[in-house]
Amino acid sequence: MASSRSTWSCGSPVCPLRRAPGSVIAALVQPVMFVLLLAYVVGGSLGGADNRTFLMGGIFAQAVTFNAAFTALGLANDMDKGIVDRFRSLPVPRMAVILGRTLSDLAMSVVTLVVTSLGGLLVGWCIGTSLPEAALAYFLILLFAFAMSWVGATIGLMARSVEVAQSAGLIWLFPVTFVSSAFVSTATVPGPLRTVAEWNPVSATATATAVRQLFGNPPPAGIPLGDARPVVS
Repeated sequence: MASSRSTWSCGSPVCPLRRAPGSVIAALVQPVMFVLLLAYVVGGSLGGADNRTFLMGGIFAQAVTFNAAFTALGLANDMDKGIVDRFRSLPVPRMAVILGRTLSDLAMSVVTLVVTSLGGLLVGWCIGTSLPEAALAYFLILLFAFAMSWVGATIGLMARSVEVAQSAGLIWLFPVTFVSSAFVSTATVPGPLRTVAEWNPVSATATATAVRQLFGNPPPAGIPLGDARPVVS
């Protein structure tokens, strides 16, 4: 019985965060780095405070998308250590392990979202709409983060080792976040990449049709939006 209580005494989705403080530290440092680098380097080169405000929608989307790498690596590590096999021998639903992993990483995304918001306030970002609209924006970001964590879970399950999961869990994140309207207008993206950028799920989350519109952060005059359905209001 003692063993059983030990196994289930930490059934909360937050439990993996307590056992992996390094992941919590990464979740705190990573969004701060994104805000400072993108707001001052990219935003500064484009024209200052208005652009920093506009970029925050993309920074929110990028920060929670990168958390999917934690899901891929964590699940691959659990499989490598035999933790998943131990749970399979217990009378629990088959989806419990994956769902627990994605929910714990959703809790991580909440931490990331809080830190990113505080960092944004420090660099001049503000919410220009009502409280219900802002709450809906945060809900949309967390819903997107939960969806991306399932992509990470798929990679973690398919990877044959922790090393492969670490590489594969990061490789796809860069084109998904940067070939989008998160930080530039899709109207400036050349050739076939423009179609990819316009229909990128990050674009749909970060542009005026979603987070930026709900936060009241319209694009500055010098940043035209594309004309595809996901990136127009």
